Amino acid sequence: MQVQSMHFKPRSGQKLADVRLQNNLRKLSTKFVAGRAQAITELDDFEATRDDAVARRNLALADLDVWIERFEKAATARGTTVLFAETPAEASRLVVEIAKKHGVRKVTKSKSMVSEEMALNKALEAAGIQPVETDLGEYILQINDSEPPSHIIAPVVHKDKEEVSELFAKVHGKPKLTDITELTHEAREVLRPHFLSSDMGVSGGNFVIAETGSVALFTNEGNEGMCTILPKVHVAVTGIEKVLPTLDDLAAIARLLPRSATGQSISNYFSILTGTRGEGDSDGPEHSYVVLVDGGRSGLIGGEFQDMLRCIRCGACMNHCPVYQKIGGHAYGWVYPGPMGSVLTPSYVGIDKALDLPQASTLCGECHVVCPMKIPLPDLLRKLREKQFDRHLRPMTERLGLAAWAFAAKRPALYRPMVKVASRVLRWMGGDRHRLRSLPLAGGWTGTRDMPAPATATFKEQWQQRARGQSPGAPASSTAPAPQGETRPVASDVSPDADQRRD
Repeated sequence: MQVQSMHFKPRSGQKLADVRLQNNLRKLSTKFVAGRAQAITELDDFEATRDDAVARRNLALADLDVWIERFEKAATARGTTVLFAETPAEASRLVVEIAKKHGVRKVTKSKSMVSEEMALNKALEAAGIQPVETDLGEYILQINDSEPPSHIIAPVVHKDKEEVSELFAKVHGKPKLTDITELTHEAREVLRPHFLSSDMGVSGGNFVIAETGSVALFTNEGNEGMCTILPKVHVAVTGIEKVLPTLDDLAAIARLLPRSATGQSISNYFSILTGTRGEGDSDGPEHSYVVLVDGGRSGLIGGEFQDMLRCIRCGACMNHCPVYQKIGGHAYGWVYPGPMGSVLTPSYVGIDKALDLPQASTLCGECHVVCPMKIPLPDLLRKLREKQFDRHLRPMTERLGLAAWAFAAKRPALYRPMVKVASRVLRWMGGDRHRLRSLPLAGGWTGTRDMPAPATATFKEQWQQRARGQSPGAPASSTAPAPQGETRPVASDVSPDADQRRD
């Protein structure tokens, strides 16, 4: 998938102005956010379960090379060929070579974000091999001019039923349907012949298990089974960080993944695929391959961004992110959107190609709170911002502004009078409404909304007034103590006009 992250700002503006998209993105809160909140209450001790899962992932990452070798040995013993790719392009080349080796003409694919990194469909098409996406969301995107997914677990969350209905009628050449059940039945009728005529199936791998040489898959549609057991060849592509030592580790994380992703206690389909079809087996592939992709992952090991390798691709961070909830996934410009993408994209493709993504966050911390792997996403985003600043990758005006602020902030004797003057000037500019309609150097904020005017007194002044028993913001002369036995009211906001400013 071509990197377009450098266009984040203009794309974000377009998405914010898209009324239909804004309506569609409300599904995140009504379905995924509410669903997760309910699902985690089913666990006796969610935090203990999460701590256990984090410890298991850290254990695997601490000796990743060892567990990869054990996986390769166990998988090979069960008839699976394990291949390694340093880059996504190399991974695509390997999959194409496998297809050519077995005379493959058609490939049915189950949803895989790693295959999006690899731009696998384009590579297969260039080799004269037909790829068919069989996940309903991915199929919708493929027939819509190979549109990229906007979410890692719900690829078409940005579309509504009417858009899908119109697309099906156009592509399938059938009467327009509006009922969801009828639409899914129509897609099933179109896809079933592809399942039966496919020569090779390609899937992702949520995890690979070193103990047994298995690939574990969580899905909700059942298409994965049709892609992995019907064709004579099955290829699983996944990142090197997805190795778990044992099936016990998989069981521990399986309690968190569906709940964090879709708000389900368990996925509709859960498969553990081990080796090739054995003697007496009624189904399964005759040839099994696993392609483990590096693609920048090994560069995070042992560094300050290693925590990101714990990610289990549940999508909880983007479901709860106020930025993603307003712009969707396409604005981020690469495979992984939301907070996790704002860290992974600069880490995998280069920070110089994703300058705005570390800034695409309010740093509210919600992504860290809901992450089942407790990845400190706000901290990692701040570290990326620091790296951009140190490498002079941010605009000159921004760097000069921060340098000027830092110079003053390190000198209290200079900073305090400056803040005192600025707060009073801004308060005066706010007028009776206590709102700033425009503000120099802050047009990105005031261009679309007003900025609350600050309090008349600075924080330090208000702190001193509280210490003297005054109401914050009261005139300096009002120092008389309250009559004995009388309690002074406590201000609900640092501003004396807080109630007026909440409209």
